[in-house]
Parts: sequence; C-alpha cells; structure tokens
Amino acid sequence: MLPYDRIQEAGDAALRRAFLDAASGLLATGGIGALSLRRVAAKVGCSTTVLYSQFGGKSGLVEALWLEGFARLWDAEQAALAGGDPLSRVAALGWAYRGHALASPDFYRLMFGGVIPGFTPSAMALAASDQTFGVLVDAVRDCIDAGIFWREDPERVATVLWATVHGVVSLQLSGNLRDAAADAVFERAMRAAGEGFLTEAYRARLSGAQPSPE
Repeated sequence: MLPYDRIQEAGDAALRRAFLDAASGLLATGGIGALSLRRVAAKVGCSTTVLYSQFGGKSGLVEALWLEGFARLWDAEQAALAGGDPLSRVAALGWAYRGHALASPDFYRLMFGGVIPGFTPSAMALAASDQTFGVLVDAVRDCIDAGIFWREDPERVATVLWATVHGVVSLQLSGNLRDAAADAVFERAMRAAGEGFLTEAYRARLSGAQPSPE
C-alpha cells in the first residue's frame, strides 16, 4: 500500500479505495472479529478521524464492505455469462456464486449471514445489491424465452435456484458438508433444481425423443 501522504495526494477516491482494501485485508485474514476502525486506520497510516470523515463510522464502513462483496459477485457473474446457451449460463452463474463464496467466505458471511450485530443496509445499498440477483432473473428469462424452462414467473424460478445454491454453499462453509463431497453434491443439487423447470419439449430434445404436446 502507498504511504498515506501519497494516497492523500491521489484524492478522495484513492483514499476510500485504500480504506476498503485495508478493511478487506483484515476481513480475509482475521475474519469479522478483526474489523475495527482503529485497525483499518492503522493499516492506511492515518487517524480514525479521517476514516470517520469518509464513512461516518463503523456502520458506514461495513456498508461499503457489504457493497464491495456484491461488486465482486457481480464481476464473477459477468465473467460467467461469457458464451454458452441460456441453460449453460444459468449453471455458470451457480458455480460463480459458489466460487465467490469459497474464495471470500467472510465477505459472503457479511453479505448474507447477518454477522454484524445491528447492521442494516440502507435502501440504496439494497437496491445496488439486487442487481446481482437480477442477473440470474435475466438468465432464467432467457431460458423461458428459448423454450428450455416452463413459462413461469422468472423471479420465482430464480429464487428457487438461488435458494438451492445458497443452501449447499452455506452447508459447506459451516463445515456441515465435507469438502471432498461438495463438488458432486453442488452439481447434483443444481441439476435437480434446474430439471424441475425443464419443458417436455426440451427434455425430448435432450433425449432425441418426439416431444409430447404441451
């Protein structure tokens, strides 16, 4: 990290980025318990007063980190959407969600686990985080439009798929699912959830059989 005076010279955006990088590092190495304004300020090389001026206190810093987690998930989703048919993209989003969680488990717990007592994201932050779910809804809608999934509310279908993925990931992170079995369980759970929405015509196409009228 640059010395504090160099960060100052670079402007407010660079200073905010330095604080988020420092807080992310503490989160990754020490977990939620390592996150304090004093430690973050010390890593950047300034007083906590400067940190307060940027975030207004710990709740503001936590919200910024919360949004950072969703920004990382968004980036993982965008990478997963490159190429493939609609159903493949839905599956790729599931694997991207899991990859993000396993790579940054403390971010994942901060985003979904309610691990900071008293922290409630603002309406603006919630709206920003909803964009990551919207990516899955759009991918599901593409499957419906392509005749792969039944015509059903795409948001409801996406919620079922997300609940499946989130459940398996949470079991693994909590130690209730052995890592050795996790890949197979995750793949099977995703396949089972997705198959429940496949149209008869698409099933027939996969098997090479003549579809029955729907």
